[in-house]
Amino acid sequence: MLDGNQRAALAAVRSLGGKGLWVAVGESCSPCMAGLSRFCCQTITYTDPFTSPRQFFEDLLKHIRELNITFLLPITEATAYVVLAYRNELPQQVTLPFAETESVERLANKNRLFQLALDQGVPVPETIFCDHAEDGLKALESIDRFPVVLKPFKSKILEPDAILATQVVIANSRKEAVDALNSHFFFQFPFTIQSFVEGSGQGIFALFDHGEPVCFFAHRRLREKPPGGGVSVLCESAPVDDQLRMHAEKLFRSVAWHGVAMVEFRVSADDTAYLMEINPRFWGSLQLAIDSGVDFPWWLYLASTGQTVPEVPWQHRRVRWLLGDLDRLYLVLKSSSDTYSIGKKLVEILRFCKPGWRTRHEVNRWQDLRPFWFELKQYLRALKS
Repeated sequence: MLDGNQRAALAAVRSLGGKGLWVAVGESCSPCMAGLSRFCCQTITYTDPFTSPRQFFEDLLKHIRELNITFLLPITEATAYVVLAYRNELPQQVTLPFAETESVERLANKNRLFQLALDQGVPVPETIFCDHAEDGLKALESIDRFPVVLKPFKSKILEPDAILATQVVIANSRKEAVDALNSHFFFQFPFTIQSFVEGSGQGIFALFDHGEPVCFFAHRRLREKPPGGGVSVLCESAPVDDQLRMHAEKLFRSVAWHGVAMVEFRVSADDTAYLMEINPRFWGSLQLAIDSGVDFPWWLYLASTGQTVPEVPWQHRRVRWLLGDLDRLYLVLKSSSDTYSIGKKLVEILRFCKPGWRTRHEVNRWQDLRPFWFELKQYLRALKS
């Protein structure tokens, strides 16, 4: 298990280790959150893939051979892209639970994804495809409706000597768009200019076994950090929307997808679901799916090793990331916006103190508390600095 400081890695370690599998956890620093779980049997460290992708992979190969690893699970895009780039060098006994690299590229590369979606009849915002900033500057001359969204072709760009992080830019005017294209290096790579879709963000999570769907899952975000929209800190399982499932299944089947992925849509006022992106990896709220009976890590392991995946109906559950929720409360209380009056702030305090008796905590669990103590120490250390 790579990326041991991710909450998704902790959820996956608890899932696989709880089934009796021997699990080693890797991270570029030590100790790490998932590595402190009682379900982790061994921890390893490797070079930070962001600063030296090739050396990261060399370190990984060394650990794979020494520990006789047979199943390799990257959690983040950064480690996944490096491993996929060099997957032909992995020992034959290693199972990498991903589709063919070309299939991953067709979904992870947003420029290629939006073209695929158009071919498959899946709605996307109005899109202009650009190869570099100069294309974008020319395209902006004919755009008269703002805001627009400048979306790099990938959130992480793998270069020979580094991994470059990008960001989506929402430009409210032509000047803002021009400034972004001139100031951000990542617009020298391919990107798209898309119309901004008013609506609500909705996601669907999927597991496919060599082109065939195994399961879908959805959740409802109840609280986010920051409050205006961001990472989910309190969420609950929800029925899978038929429209979202249909669109996702069409895209995954078209590339013979294998493995897990999260698909993000924005649903407009007229109930049209516009595709935003697909991430070929686990997601932050993975623990909620596992608690709801949809054990993605275990089922991924079964599907990737030729075993039968059980049919289990999902159950309604609610999961809270405590320290993330605490951060959110702090942002609400210090807000000077009219959105949060004194009365509303008091209500938020009460909601924080009483999230619901059926709510489970994502990180702090009585049978496996060491990851939470580690997270808490890191949290307090960050406050002091």
